[in-house]
Amino acid sequence: MADKREAQKNLKRLQYLKTWQLVLVFLLFAFIAATFMRLNNVGMAQRREAVIQADKAGDKEAIKARVFELQRFVTSHMNANMGVVYLENQYRRDSQAAIDAASGVSNPNGNIYKKAQDECAPKFSHYSQAYLQCTVDFLNKYSPAEQKAVSPDLLPKVDLYRYSFVSPLWAPDFAGMFVLIAVFILFVIIARITGVIILKSIIKARNNHS
Repeated sequence: MADKREAQKNLKRLQYLKTWQLVLVFLLFAFIAATFMRLNNVGMAQRREAVIQADKAGDKEAIKARVFELQRFVTSHMNANMGVVYLENQYRRDSQAAIDAASGVSNPNGNIYKKAQDECAPKFSHYSQAYLQCTVDFLNKYSPAEQKAVSPDLLPKVDLYRYSFVSPLWAPDFAGMFVLIAVFILFVIIARITGVIILKSIIKARNNHS
């Protein structure tokens, strides 16, 4: 009988707070968490665009600063995966500088790097690994002697101009904290429902034995 009375008392305590009330609180915090996660994604997009604009402007210090800001934001916020950002314009400028530097090399075939650029540039809308491969393939048509010791590795590596940072699954930002609260409330809802079922089963079992 004592177990039955204790179960009934615990059941009444659980029933003071209704499940629907907990569900409403859970939905509220889940909505707030989703809003902050959306804001994180918007913040990432803004910083990614800042990198692209700095790349177009051609200021190396600004590019470095914007890339650092993007990295810091993405790696410390949830739902901020950025994909890949490619410094196309900086690659183009550095490639052109390398080609211009090779122009002074004495070569009976002319400036083969300029020829490679004229051959490959019309085939691609932007500088990429495919463009680089096209250039290297063109240069490889010439023997080392014909290249006058100018290496196909003269052009910068494409990977050095490609950035991709990964957002954590969870981070202690606003979105992360509200996600934790929402998960805790969901756990309470599940625990409450489970507790009510167990206590009702105990009371029913005691009534059957009475």
